[in-house]
Amino acid sequence: MISEATKARFAREVAKYPAEQKQSAVIACLSIVQQEQGWVSPEAEQDVADYLGMPTIAVHEVTTFYNMFNQAPVGRFKLNVCTNLPCQLRDGHKALHYLEQKLGIQMGETTADGMFTLQQCECLGACADAPVMLVNDRTMCSFMDNEKLDQLIDGLRQAEERP
Repeated sequence: MISEATKARFAREVAKYPAEQKQSAVIACLSIVQQEQGWVSPEAEQDVADYLGMPTIAVHEVTTFYNMFNQAPVGRFKLNVCTNLPCQLRDGHKALHYLEQKLGIQMGETTADGMFTLQQCECLGACADAPVMLVNDRTMCSFMDNEKLDQLIDGLRQAEERP
């Protein structure tokens, strides 16, 4: 169940649209849920649907269409490696496999310590910088060869260990 504070955040997003088009705020509302809970549960989808007055399946369609929405709990760092054709041609798949080996998990899994979730994703719109990846749906990383991947993973681990 969503809190009153969350409903207030929803209201600010809904206010950006004409009253008869409040469902236009669905992505913003799902983003708020994910920011607060770390993922979008079926119950949260229902809450968003109820709030926006739209069918639950319509909210679920949005959640499942965009890979930025987590449909299950993920690690502290979600690593999305682009495996679309331009990145594939410039070693995107090799970057994904290297991370699988380095982290000891397969694509779609989370490390035992809950720190990393590894996913593949579609085009991130930075084909000239391939291979590219996105960390926590916010930080784009370019030209990700093995050395840069090592630096990224080691840096994220070190950042978590600091008090």
